[in-house]
Amino acid sequence: MTPQLAEVGQFCPNEACEFHQDIEKARVIQYGKTAKGTQRYLCKHCNSTFVETKGTLFYGKHTPRKDILETLALLAEGVRISSLSRAKGFKEDTILGWLREAAEHAEQVEAVLMDNYEVSQAQIDGLWAYVGHKGQKGATPKAKSAANSGAAR
Repeated sequence: MTPQLAEVGQFCPNEACEFHQDIEKARVIQYGKTAKGTQRYLCKHCNSTFVETKGTLFYGKHTPRKDILETLALLAEGVRISSLSRAKGFKEDTILGWLREAAEHAEQVEAVLMDNYEVSQAQIDGLWAYVGHKGQKGATPKAKSAANSGAAR
């Protein structure tokens, strides 16, 4: 049987739970929402609660998801961190933190796909190119021209 990707609420993320990450036996139910509207869940086995953002880039963030994603998308398009900081009002360190966490999650996704789904590195590279990921995932760097702009070549 091929492993499948799980959705939030299909398993218990509590490592001490008897059915930790077991999709087949988990009994997780929706358990209200936070003050900001984030879905909460309850594991009926260990009685631990967790939110839908647990284990994601958005966990514990006070900034709206839309703003984080928009900022990361602009970074991927080549906008400088200093420019984003001035325009959006976020500290440069905050933006760098989001970028580092996004990279960490990308590496985790790659590991799962390569280990459990027999996806090759070439397919992963194609996936990142498709979704607009601008990191150096095995790609060869572009050669830079030695001539300055306006100089004779």
